Amino acid sequence: MQICNAVAVAKIMNATLILPVLKQDQIWKDQTKFEDIFDVDHFIDYLKYDVRIVRDIPEWFTDKSELFTSIRRTVKNIPKYAPAQFYVDNVLPRIKEKKIMALKPFVDRLGYDNVPSEINRLRCRVNYHALKFLPEIEEMSDLLVSRMRNRTGVSNPYMALHLRFEKGMVGLSFCDFVGTRDEKARMAEYRKKEWPRRYKNGSHLWQLALQKRKEGRCPLEPGEVAVILRAMGYPKETQIYVASGQVYGGQNRMAPLKNMFPSLVTKEELATKEELDGFRKHVTSLAALDFLVCLKSDVFVMTHGGNFAKLIIGARRYMGHRHKSIKPDKGLMSKSFGDPYMGWATFVEDVVVTHQTRTGLPEETFPNYDLWENPLTPCMCRA
Repeated sequence: MQICNAVAVAKIMNATLILPVLKQDQIWKDQTKFEDIFDVDHFIDYLKYDVRIVRDIPEWFTDKSELFTSIRRTVKNIPKYAPAQFYVDNVLPRIKEKKIMALKPFVDRLGYDNVPSEINRLRCRVNYHALKFLPEIEEMSDLLVSRMRNRTGVSNPYMALHLRFEKGMVGLSFCDFVGTRDEKARMAEYRKKEWPRRYKNGSHLWQLALQKRKEGRCPLEPGEVAVILRAMGYPKETQIYVASGQVYGGQNRMAPLKNMFPSLVTKEELATKEELDGFRKHVTSLAALDFLVCLKSDVFVMTHGGNFAKLIIGARRYMGHRHKSIKPDKGLMSKSFGDPYMGWATFVEDVVVTHQTRTGLPEETFPNYDLWENPLTPCMCRA
């Protein structure tokens, strides 16, 4: 998403774009470069009539160490959802003066309704056409998809489940989950250490957790996902590909989901260690494999928000929304889960009725509705 915005901003200012530098991830300790996951030649060639892109900082520029560190060479004060005119009025003059400037961050730093329509279309071309994964990533993902489709001995459809229940996600959510007293105490210490300002003395967190769950802002637990899928009518034999980091709580937490859907696998179970070894040096490469297998699934299910799921749902819509993408209504589901008097038949009816319109079909856009999840209106001539 940031790369798409970078290309769009370069176009707005009629500036040359140096191949984007990817931020070093502090959590995963990942040092992926652009060329480690994307096809650079295709990227530059596809966009050559839109934006001039160069691979590296020109040799005549001798202050390379100042980029991203010196205030003289870095533009940081970019407001969220800035209009195109902001860049023309405030950033372009500095580039003309200094010749080369670093801009960061690009997350949500370019609006949607306040930029020319051709800029939004350019962002879509970057997202869906210019950005291609390296051939080896594409080939490995195709192999994983083929194995998913032939797990039963005959051609079978499969579901991809994006399970957001890693320790970091559980901690950051500040939601309350089923667990032992000791487990809850350890999670409290983890939150206190990682997010001390939000944690404070912890006294307000129980009420906050209840409120967030009611509003549907808590990640779904694996057991909750299993019950929802069964209520939707998916049988025990459903082939499920799980895209996830290490699930918080390990096998015990996964047990309800595995018991209800035993044909559940990850890329580590579909491929040999040797096949995946070439991708392990970059966490982003492994995420790219998950992304492509999810993208090509017959049914995609997200369990929490995030850019990964948002981009997959958007891409599936752009490609013709032929495959279902399920976005659970977590607020309504929390209400149903919390009702001790609700019977199974009533629960099934609630789930089915609630999710009839949450299957990835085109949605009506509204102001500042980002084009990553619903690209039809801004990206296509006929929506």
